Amino acid sequence: MPATPRPCDLLIRNGTVVDGTGQDARRIDVAIAGDKIVGLGRYDASAADRVIDADGRVVAPGFIDVHTHDDRAVLASPEMTPKVSQGVTSVVTGNCGISLAPLSGVAPIPPLNLLGSQDMFFADFPAYFDALSDVGVAVNVAAQVGHTTLRARTMDRLDRAATEREIAGMAEALDDAMVAGCIGLSTGLAYPPANAAPTEEIVALVHRLARFNGIHTTHMRNEKDGVVDSVRETISIGEVTGVPVVISHHKCSGRANWGQTAQTLPLIASATHPVALDVYPYTASSTVLLEDHVRSAERVLVTWSESEPSQAGRDLAEICSDWGCTVSEAVTRLLPAGAIYFQLDEADLERIIRTSEAMIGSDGLPHDAVPHPRLWGTFPRVLGRFVRSRGWLSLEAAVHRMTGKSARVFGLAKRGVLAVGNFADVVVFDPETVLDIATYSEPKAPAVGIETVLVNGTVVWANGAATGARPGRKLTRERVVD
Repeated sequence: MPATPRPCDLLIRNGTVVDGTGQDARRIDVAIAGDKIVGLGRYDASAADRVIDADGRVVAPGFIDVHTHDDRAVLASPEMTPKVSQGVTSVVTGNCGISLAPLSGVAPIPPLNLLGSQDMFFADFPAYFDALSDVGVAVNVAAQVGHTTLRARTMDRLDRAATEREIAGMAEALDDAMVAGCIGLSTGLAYPPANAAPTEEIVALVHRLARFNGIHTTHMRNEKDGVVDSVRETISIGEVTGVPVVISHHKCSGRANWGQTAQTLPLIASATHPVALDVYPYTASSTVLLEDHVRSAERVLVTWSESEPSQAGRDLAEICSDWGCTVSEAVTRLLPAGAIYFQLDEADLERIIRTSEAMIGSDGLPHDAVPHPRLWGTFPRVLGRFVRSRGWLSLEAAVHRMTGKSARVFGLAKRGVLAVGNFADVVVFDPETVLDIATYSEPKAPAVGIETVLVNGTVVWANGAATGARPGRKLTRERVVD
């Protein structure tokens, strides 16, 4: 057996390595020095400073949560327990058109208020990234700039299309954000503050990304009865601009639209331009409380309410009954508020997760009083329920959708694959016990089976608790080749 590569700070021995490429698992050791992987093979442990025996465990790249709203969470709770406890080592922020910068002096309207109050926003991304550096965070952060944030800082009214002058102002701010280190632009066209933006406005801004090798992610204009047309619009924006696109949390909402993935997924697969998607492994969505969403849901659970905070965690139907009022009256009284909407079909979910274009993202809302359980349970849920119990994916395919594919699509160089020279973002888990515990009634619960998590070679989760280490870094976008 060859000696451990030197210098070697840590050797993870005897584990089953699922390397993130989608290739078959191998029983080999992983040698780490500093923040990098320095060896993959079978080694003598005598020269290693520390050894982790991973016998019976899977050793994989740290999971990349490609769809988060952790923009403020990484500053407010930098140990990032909801994420590191499920094996996440990198997060992509600024999704659905909302980001904490560049915006100041403007009261955040829904959905911007999902990220915080007015005093929590930043005038520009250099200020945001400085704050991130000052605090230190347990996970790596790749940030996007939000289209709705750009609109809010530039326009006097958001219920109309932007003028050429306003588009120019947004474009200048977008350029500045990309220069500062953002990886792309996100849009949230389903929400009222951005819904009035025509395709031409989006194209004008997405065009700017090409010079920066940026990416466009989108909460599409319609995920209900217009979902097929929205997929077509999204694909066309990518084709016209030449910028890769990711469809955020792909779904077909409302019982009347169940099964439409049979149309949307072939459209995505046949696109002539790079189009990927992310998905969370649940049949309920969550965002701000909107009456339109309430009408299409089978059930609605209130997650927070500024005007009626005692109603957080309660079923909207029960609230209406207690108050003796209509749904419209209850929604008005609760606002501003958030909700979980039970409105998705499991057959659609299976079809989406199985598609080769899919990546896994939590879309968790960390500041909700009673959050959707996806905030704490997304990645172990895939591994425990959909790999081990139901066989929707092989272990190798599931890990690939959480790591290597995500790193390639988002341009996160030297991440997402266990390879010599790559950064040592690593998770060790028990494939027989890994499982989400968080539920809709008790959502703040760490998963089981996640044993050790390393970010840039430093342990951030071990023995069922965060270590307090904050080795995360700001990630920028590069072209990554399989």
